[in-house]
Amino acid sequence: MRKLAAALAVALTLIAIGPRADASQGAAGFSTSYQRIPGADGIEIGAVVLTPTGQGDGPFPLVVMPSSWGVPNVEYVGQGAKLATAGFQVISYSSRGFWDTGGGIDIAGPPTVADVSKVIDWAAEHTSAGTSRVAAVGISYGAGTSLLAAAKDPRIKAVGALSGWADLIRSLDPNDTVALQAVAGLLALGNVTGRPGPEMASLQTKFVTGDFDGAIAEAKQLSPVRSAATMVDQINARKPAVFLANAFEDSIFPPAQYTDFFTALTGPKRLLLAHGDHATQETSGAIGLPNETWDELAGWLRHYLTGVDNGADTEEPVQLKSQRGVWRGYANWAAVGQERTSYLTKAGALQGHESTGWSRAIGAGIPTVADSGVALVSGALQGLLSIPTGVATPLVDRTFAGVWSGPAFDRAAVVNGSPKVHLTVKPSAASTSLFAYLYDVDALGVGSLISHKPYTLRGATPGKAIPLDVRLEATSWEVPAGHHLVLVVDTVDPRYLGRSVVGSTVTFSSPADDPSWVSVPVAA
Repeated sequence: MRKLAAALAVALTLIAIGPRADASQGAAGFSTSYQRIPGADGIEIGAVVLTPTGQGDGPFPLVVMPSSWGVPNVEYVGQGAKLATAGFQVISYSSRGFWDTGGGIDIAGPPTVADVSKVIDWAAEHTSAGTSRVAAVGISYGAGTSLLAAAKDPRIKAVGALSGWADLIRSLDPNDTVALQAVAGLLALGNVTGRPGPEMASLQTKFVTGDFDGAIAEAKQLSPVRSAATMVDQINARKPAVFLANAFEDSIFPPAQYTDFFTALTGPKRLLLAHGDHATQETSGAIGLPNETWDELAGWLRHYLTGVDNGADTEEPVQLKSQRGVWRGYANWAAVGQERTSYLTKAGALQGHESTGWSRAIGAGIPTVADSGVALVSGALQGLLSIPTGVATPLVDRTFAGVWSGPAFDRAAVVNGSPKVHLTVKPSAASTSLFAYLYDVDALGVGSLISHKPYTLRGATPGKAIPLDVRLEATSWEVPAGHHLVLVVDTVDPRYLGRSVVGSTVTFSSPADDPSWVSVPVAA
């Protein structure tokens, strides 16, 4: 596989970047080579190196680009060509355990993170890079690795983390509910394109043999050292300029964990969120096609690595793109929307004043027509073709789901931020999974999924009421005048490893001292 990957890297690099500028005539261009770079623990890293030509002898700012999960080092050559032509030394490499890089897949463990520093060391000796001006940039797995490296290596002055994670366990096991389709897809792709290390091998053995509790417990132990959220103090101490981008419907690394991480950062920072699924916003830009996320990131790198005054430091740090393609900027995450609270009633309404003293039971373990769609497909349809995950709300079986409908909006509004739901629930089983969906619904009852979130109760006392707070995923969604919001809570979603027991029940209630409500953030 290594020889094949090396040949593929060279061939695809030449195809992807096309003709290069003629350096002999003094035009800015770049040269390309395939290199084997010593990594941590003595492995070799397969890398594509793009060096500026016709732009002097350097030193050039360095951009190190670890690959995504399952993708070889040619992933970034299109964007790397643009950066090299603009005067950046670029090294795009296959992550540890994948394709032509040695070692085993350790799920962004310390050796994978140490490889970033080894690449920087090699660049200092073998290229015209100046290692006092270094950026770590990547998509998905490369994004997570880049953030972790910034916490460890003080030479990294800027980070571009696109469709990545800051909290690994929150991403793949949100509220104790395994993202089944996402995890299964990652494991399959890792086995096809790489060599599982001990950590991955142990997790997937438990996963495929049905020892889900064991897999979750092991993942929770592995997660902290693989999550930049646990290292935010180290990152803040060094204050690299951190550029984050993600999709609202990302089915692998959903955005709420990114918004929390962004808020905790104290150095220069930028957050771009738009509709789509995992990496759909950035993939075209990686291969060199026009792309607004990469264009913004390139300006970010130019400012923070070269000092050019291009306004990258004066734009609003938070940029949200609605499903209708409108970008809106905000000073911070708290400013994106103002909370509007509605209370849940027994009759299935959302109203402005408290409604208490009621209870309502549903059957658990039986699916309804409400769900979050298919991982990597539904979000892509929304982001690329504006086809939302839909539902006919009158067809949601009230026997197996709680449904609450609000009044029609008298004017258009923008749901901006993370909606929240507070419920009191009484399960009849020790384990139950709940799935909350917020829909934008037209006059005919056809709903478009705005946001959702799972929540699994484990070790509950059957028959005991439990107050529950669920924060749905972040969004920016324009609701037309005449439409209304509908909240659905049921107990089955095929994207997740649910724990609901067929034949059990869940009772929703609204105690007098703790009413049930939904809070929706609306842009001013």
